[in-house]
Amino acid sequence: MTPRTAAWQIVAISNPIDLPSGPFGDQPLWGSDIVVALLRALGIEYVSMVPGASFRGLHDSLVNYGGNRKPQIVVCNHEMISVALARGYTRVTGRPMAAALHNLVGLANAGASIYDCWTDRIPVLLLGGNGPMDATRRRPWIDWIHTANAQGALFRDFLKWDDQPASIEAIPQAVLRAYQIAMTEPTGPTYVSFDSTHQEQRVVNGFELPDVSRFKPPAAAAPDHGAIAEAARMLTDAALPMAWAGTAGRDREAVASLVELAELLAMPVIDGAVLWQSFPTTHDLDFYGLEAELSAESDVLLVLGAEDLGGLRARGSQGRRIVSISLELLSARGFSGDVLSLSPIDVPVLASPRTGLPALLEECRRVLGGAGRSRIERRRRALALRKAALTQAQGAAFAKAIAGREISAARLVHETWLAVRDHPFAFTSGNPRQLAPGAIGLSGPEENLNGAGAGVVGNHTGVALGAALGLRGSGRLPVALVGDGDLLMAPQALWTAVHHGIPGVWIVVNNRAYGNDEGHQESVATERGRPVENSWVGVRLDAPAVDFAKLAVSMGAIGIGPVREPAELRSALNRAVEEARAGAVVLVDVWT
Repeated sequence: MTPRTAAWQIVAISNPIDLPSGPFGDQPLWGSDIVVALLRALGIEYVSMVPGASFRGLHDSLVNYGGNRKPQIVVCNHEMISVALARGYTRVTGRPMAAALHNLVGLANAGASIYDCWTDRIPVLLLGGNGPMDATRRRPWIDWIHTANAQGALFRDFLKWDDQPASIEAIPQAVLRAYQIAMTEPTGPTYVSFDSTHQEQRVVNGFELPDVSRFKPPAAAAPDHGAIAEAARMLTDAALPMAWAGTAGRDREAVASLVELAELLAMPVIDGAVLWQSFPTTHDLDFYGLEAELSAESDVLLVLGAEDLGGLRARGSQGRRIVSISLELLSARGFSGDVLSLSPIDVPVLASPRTGLPALLEECRRVLGGAGRSRIERRRRALALRKAALTQAQGAAFAKAIAGREISAARLVHETWLAVRDHPFAFTSGNPRQLAPGAIGLSGPEENLNGAGAGVVGNHTGVALGAALGLRGSGRLPVALVGDGDLLMAPQALWTAVHHGIPGVWIVVNNRAYGNDEGHQESVATERGRPVENSWVGVRLDAPAVDFAKLAVSMGAIGIGPVREPAELRSALNRAVEEARAGAVVLVDVWT
């Protein structure tokens, strides 16, 4: 199988507590052996799980048939973390990972994380165990409450596909189709539930496994040439084209093509890095921070992937035309609003940025004439002046943000970047771009893996853990910026990181509150003429303040802090980076 291209090279290493290799090459002896043989043939390296009796047969096959090696078990302490971990791993590597869920209760625990995978369009292979569908084989009580007639129906509204094979002979078709559908663009999570009876059924007279290479997902469809030609004419004729980078950062080739296209057309690019880091922050055409002004002036917008244009309607610019390169229409469901606002599109190109941008770049080069090149050079000079003014304004804003006696979020992000910038690194959680605009330099998706998904609080720790697993052995240091409220929902991720030797730096942005909600309470109180002093009630995470450093130590990690003074910050971060580069899991608790 050939996965989509990831943004960097990954070198996998073995868990030191692996068992010797299992008897691969031998025939599967049990139904669950068939599942494991298929996972290995598909190249699935890891299965994250909270152990559950409904897939005890699969668990045994992973250990004693597969030797706990490709795929290898990653033990988690909550199903939400299991699925979020798989999402983070796939975000880094471009390869799908599997997560095993314990029938109805485990599946329900994972629901928010599955929705995050859906909104992020991440192909995670979810494997479930079900009680015996044959009611005569069920144990009293427990098998009844853990059995569903159509288990995937619980979250079918945000799964690409689900199945519940009715025999061991049907297992290969279910697993291969789940993989194929998950990996076909637009990608997304799929779910297969295995009857516990079939997992524990002995294989009689041997079992011939299919050739998985004949079931690979199709290559992405090429964009329509007519639409590309029309888009190229619009962009090359524009007085001021502008790009919204959206989800271009899903693929290294898309980002490279976007950079070339921006340079060819002298086209400013807006990348808020909410979904993916899709443009280098150090580039002269990166205009994050000036989006409102430029979008009002632009006459042609190029929108890439998932991007909500609802706010642009309030920014004027009569006669502005919009080009969209996206596959989002193919993921539309009626269940939720993840389809984003409905916006008028003049040239819709049904393609991913990975396939659409190179075609658009080639066509723009072909049609660009001499008059257009002269106009572009004049625009380039004008934009250079605006970029200089923007850089100066961002520098002044940053200086103001760090002028206080306390540690601001901007100072924390900047100091973190200073501590890691001389080594390969990746922010695996948080939004450093938004917290410290103009204060850090990020080359692209290989240095910032932040992705909001559905914004599920508590999921970011699992995603950061999975990203760190994907980066393990690559030489690139994972750095997670996590909120105190987020970490309190899933601190167990630290235990998994230590248990499986997944090094990294975890920095708690600790404002002792659900800070986003405190801001909302202030806004509502102000609008209603009520005292903003009460905005902390029901929001603060204080009295007592959590000692996250001690929490980390209790799970086997190195804990540093709490760091309260700006003067203490740099040495704490430098120590954390040094320890993590040596292979440790390190948490730094920083009061902001």
